[in-house]
Amino acid sequence: MTRWIVFLLPLLLLASCTSYTPFTERLYAEYDWTERELKRIQFYLSKDLVLRRELSGSQSRIERGEIKVVDGRRVEEIVFRKNTPGLVLFSPKPNRLAVSFEERDNDRYLMFGPNPREDGQYVLLASDWKRDYGTVTYDGRAYYVDARQAMAGLKVDLKKIEDVRVKSRRAKGRRID
Repeated sequence: MTRWIVFLLPLLLLASCTSYTPFTERLYAEYDWTERELKRIQFYLSKDLVLRRELSGSQSRIERGEIKVVDGRRVEEIVFRKNTPGLVLFSPKPNRLAVSFEERDNDRYLMFGPNPREDGQYVLLASDWKRDYGTVTYDGRAYYVDARQAMAGLKVDLKKIEDVRVKSRRAKGRRID
């Protein structure tokens, strides 16, 4: 038993070293990042997120989603797991970020913006939120997101960002000629 504890303790400590910080409006303002700098930051999803859309009989071509049958209906489902890495593609307007979680595909992105009820954390934006679900556009198509996933937000590895932001050089001095 003590062998397992000795073995698992370092693993737990190592796993706890990577802690992500919610990406908030305050953090954004504090660092005063430009859009170009935001594109160089690695973002992560704060919780699992599932996009769903109902398919009609004529929609049989599914490229990257998964087809499921829910209550007798065919449904395309795209799953994003917690801590999925993503990159900012563009910022259509202040306090809005288009983030892509799919490799080498700039047409597939989700929009995030600050939510005042969540201390300004950047969370998933939908064109419309109903009681049980929200509607988001992904790859030019309308998908539904369960309301329980409405607070899926962005996180960053702040320690890594701070390491990158430190720019140091040594002055050599200056002499009279």
